Amino acid sequence: MVSAPVISVRDLGLTFPGKKGAEPIDVLRSINLEITTGEFVCIVGPSGCGKTTFLNIVTGFLRQSTGEVLVQGAPVKGPDPRRIFVFQENGVFPWLTVEQNIAFGIARCPSKEQREIVRRYVRMVGLTGFEKAYPRELSGGMRQRVEIARALAPDPEIIYMDEPFGALDFITRLKMRADLTRIWEKEKKTILFVTHDIEESVQLADRVVVLSPRPGSVRKQVKIDLPRPRDLDSPEYLELRDEIFHTIGMSLRVGAGEEMSAIFP
Repeated sequence: MVSAPVISVRDLGLTFPGKKGAEPIDVLRSINLEITTGEFVCIVGPSGCGKTTFLNIVTGFLRQSTGEVLVQGAPVKGPDPRRIFVFQENGVFPWLTVEQNIAFGIARCPSKEQREIVRRYVRMVGLTGFEKAYPRELSGGMRQRVEIARALAPDPEIIYMDEPFGALDFITRLKMRADLTRIWEKEKKTILFVTHDIEESVQLADRVVVLSPRPGSVRKQVKIDLPRPRDLDSPEYLELRDEIFHTIGMSLRVGAGEEMSAIFP
């Protein structure tokens, strides 16, 4: 049976007024999208296509010009504590320890329950032994783990993520993707994840939604029906990755001894 959509985006559009009499700017146009409970969906597209703007509308931080966004059948009118946003920039509180950061969203729970929840997610994100550490004492990857644990602790229905690994080095990004995959398989949260990294989207998602250049609209949806953890060298993985690159309008050129690069035609 097909699950009912937990997120429904219907004919969504956003237009910004032009400055000083200039023409209005169409940012998003006629986006239709449905996401089911427990699905991991990545949004990709060329720079400036409106990926983060789209996510801000779905989360309720920004109001659309046309269309509607429904979450669990109700129109989105603003941010909701049942749906957690993991920001692009490091969002942990520098004045709180790891365990205090994770406990931030569960302050109303009894103390014993708080301790149990914090202990569970400290273990899940691999930060055992760092409970009393402050963010300044942690690496960038460890701070992102704190933020993911803090997002999971209140048991949200949906997690929105805006390029959460974008500021990390390549090796740390690979590790964080593997960790997030492992955590998602345990928790089965609905995740809507914006990224500029095609490799990241194919490694993580059940489905990749490709947006067109501005005004952003859904150009293609690519189902990633591959077992996890994913073999990044398998022909099936590479075929899906290349399909998304070509959909965006990019080609891959690899010379002898060179790293893969994405080239606009």
